Amino acid sequence: MTSTLARSRLAQFFLTNKCRATKTERLVSKAFRRAYATGPSSSPSGGNQDPIAYCRDFVRQHDRDSYLISQFFPRNLQPACFAVKAFYVELAMIQDSVSNPLIGQMRMQFWKDAVQQGRPPGHPIATALHDASRIAHIAPYHLKRIIEARDVELNSPAHLNMDTLLAHAESTSSTLNYILLSILGLSSSETFSHAASHLGASQMLITLLRALPYHASKGVMVIPASITAKHHVNQEEVFRRGPQASVVANDHLITAREMFKENGRYQVPRETMPVFLNAVPVQNYLKRLEAADFDVFDPKLQLRDSIRLPWQIWRNHLNNTF
Repeated sequence: MTSTLARSRLAQFFLTNKCRATKTERLVSKAFRRAYATGPSSSPSGGNQDPIAYCRDFVRQHDRDSYLISQFFPRNLQPACFAVKAFYVELAMIQDSVSNPLIGQMRMQFWKDAVQQGRPPGHPIATALHDASRIAHIAPYHLKRIIEARDVELNSPAHLNMDTLLAHAESTSSTLNYILLSILGLSSSETFSHAASHLGASQMLITLLRALPYHASKGVMVIPASITAKHHVNQEEVFRRGPQASVVANDHLITAREMFKENGRYQVPRETMPVFLNAVPVQNYLKRLEAADFDVFDPKLQLRDSIRLPWQIWRNHLNNTF
């Protein structure tokens, strides 16, 4: 706790005094990243736990839906799947877990170094990701793309319009889907990649809707400014009056599904289902949102659908649909 407070105060000092990147600051930043790698993290457990077990527990605690879907990956590929998903969740959590942007930027630099270095730093997610990249042939470009997008998000959490939001989705959730396809050895298919891109856009929009009550309580504007301007209302009223984001999310989900339509039927190749099962939580939330008259602040939407969702995931996997 004391070391965390000291790092926070030091970062605030640099932020307040607008220090330039001197040699001293670079050394401090390096020391911070070393402490971040070896110190306690936000995972449910730490210490000398096996990196893959660490990643599995991390995803289970912080992204339950993704954890359920990961069970449908081939067993020999699950370590790589959990490593990548833990990496993705860790980056997504940084913005809300730091006291100021400079600390967040230091953490992002840690992950940039982790991806670039041949030997991973002493962090279980970084270690598991390094092993996954080597075995599953994950392109460093995709990992760097996610880091850069999250880094930009630290200082610009809101988006000017739907286009910039969808561009962010392409660099984050869609890119994660590309990596998962790569782990399955399916990245060469344009059809799969195109569908994964639209699915990622839908996932990002639903994530935004689900998190809106939390962000509203913090006074953070995450809704594209073009939407608020269109409705001439504040952040909360936008989604009470007009569910534009949910409509766009559903449109992208339909487009992803259309990629697999043949002879009037939707049939998703069996080998791709571990990726496209991610559409099931999206569809589940959209149906619950419609039942709540598109009010994202309805308390029922804050509860996890822990009974129906696992069944829906299993049923879609069985039928090769989403």
